[in-house]
Amino acid sequence: MATPEKLAPLTVNRRAPDDDDVVIDIQYCGICQSDIHTVRGQMGPIVGYPMVPGHEIVGVVRSTGKNVSSFKPGDRVGVGCMGGLEGEESYCTGNDKVRAAVLTYNGKDPKQDFEPTVGGYSESIVVDYRYVLRIPDGLPSDSAAPLLCAGITMFSALRHWKTGPGSQVAFIGIGGLGHVGVKLAAAMGAHVTALSHSPGKRELAQSLGAHEYYATSDPSTFASLVDHFDLIINTTSADLKLDAFMRMLHRDGTLVEAGVPEHSLTIHPFSVLLGRHSLAGTMIGGIRETQEMLDFCAEHKITADIEVVPASYINEAYERVLKSDVRFRFVIDMSTIHGNKL
Repeated sequence: MATPEKLAPLTVNRRAPDDDDVVIDIQYCGICQSDIHTVRGQMGPIVGYPMVPGHEIVGVVRSTGKNVSSFKPGDRVGVGCMGGLEGEESYCTGNDKVRAAVLTYNGKDPKQDFEPTVGGYSESIVVDYRYVLRIPDGLPSDSAAPLLCAGITMFSALRHWKTGPGSQVAFIGIGGLGHVGVKLAAAMGAHVTALSHSPGKRELAQSLGAHEYYATSDPSTFASLVDHFDLIINTTSADLKLDAFMRMLHRDGTLVEAGVPEHSLTIHPFSVLLGRHSLAGTMIGGIRETQEMLDFCAEHKITADIEVVPASYINEAYERVLKSDVRFRFVIDMSTIHGNKL
């Protein structure tokens, strides 16, 4: 479906399901900015073209293998970025091909002689049941799709750094990742601050659950927020001057990188030495934690804010994502994929 230039229609053959597999008819698939960077070769090695992106998949079970007891035909389910067998799949670094994390696309399928995996911009998918997530009744299928990447990325970071009542948490950026992060942190009981370059997003941030809003284009912001936060999560891909943000941390506070800037991070040693600050990173989360996130979102009525588009609009959607012209995530309606020209 994808080449280094643009996406185009492609017929693919899924592998035959085995006794541990679930066959899923895909209803919706979110567009993640990492899809764009991956298909354009900007996020590491490419397994090969043509590539079918998509790792925010929601659909309905069509059939299951004889060893599968946790799902049945008709169940609403999801598939995220990757899966495995250890519970912390997103950080699996084993050199053994079988132990390494299996990416939903641009990976190698151990059940198919390590052929390239084929993602969710498609009508159906065959997945080992250990990779499959149950979509709770309280979550709409379309707006649940981005939770399988954006949602778990934010949830995993907030849980790891023990966010809860009394926590002072800030998000840099309130786009695809940040808007979900604000909702989650507020539901966990934290005091949430949104930081964005634009001075005109205060009402938007507050509508998402932020208690405070500051424009980073205003130099007074950095002076007024010194020694203020326990945790700052940078959700943007902008090349920021991190030292100014590190000064916003309490003693022992942490700044977490969730976005992927174009250039290498630079930071002065005193930004970590003074205050015993930490600079850390985060990636999605394992299967168990992703299910916990979905259940938490259903309980607290948290979904992504989305714009649903037909399959014919994917290339235009990619360009709009790069221009930050979406509020806040695109989701493809897969009922439109048959017969469409991208």
